[in-house]
Amino acid sequence: MHKVCDVELGADMLAANRRIAEDNAALLERHGIRSFDFLGAIGSGKTLLIEKLADILMNKGLRCAAIAGDVAGDDDYRRFRSHGMPVVNINTGKECHLDAHMVDHALEKMDLEKIDVLFIENVGNLVCPADFPLGSKTRITIVSVTEGDDMIRKHPVLMGGSDIIVVNKIGMAQAMEVDVKILKADVHAINPHIPVVMTDARQCIGLDNLLKEMGL
Repeated sequence: MHKVCDVELGADMLAANRRIAEDNAALLERHGIRSFDFLGAIGSGKTLLIEKLADILMNKGLRCAAIAGDVAGDDDYRRFRSHGMPVVNINTGKECHLDAHMVDHALEKMDLEKIDVLFIENVGNLVCPADFPLGSKTRITIVSVTEGDDMIRKHPVLMGGSDIIVVNKIGMAQAMEVDVKILKADVHAINPHIPVVMTDARQCIGLDNLLKEMGL
């Protein structure tokens, strides 16, 4: 009986998160904000990718903002702020993911009338965030070649639920003895319709292709 109660509680929590995520999505749509949830393991390059993309977009006249999600600290928050973006920092404490309620509160702190593009950087994790949509229009998962060529097939739920997969740090693929073709094939084995973009954020490789897939 205890197990049944746990399952019901979990289902209620996920349903509540989905309802808030839908409200977040409606709010962002009303304000004409294009929103992107960036997921990936620690060290995959989420922060740098967002920084590079934001710089390109702001140079085009688009107004960017970010929500920085981390278990603790404000390192990514300060990095985003240094690019002149409005940023809200979220520390999740013991939680291994952002949820829609946290994002709802973050949006309350932003002037949505002055934002064209919103980046949401999730906590560095490839498991927990899968069941918690935040209300973003597009979910982007980043995998670095430094994580090995089996990362896609080890996380089919998150990968299959993503709108775009980014394989980052491709300049290091040969040194890491990783075949990026395997990563791409594993994505399409899960869902043949998910676009896969090869990038090296530090070298600004593939960013135009990523922006094209993002509709920007």
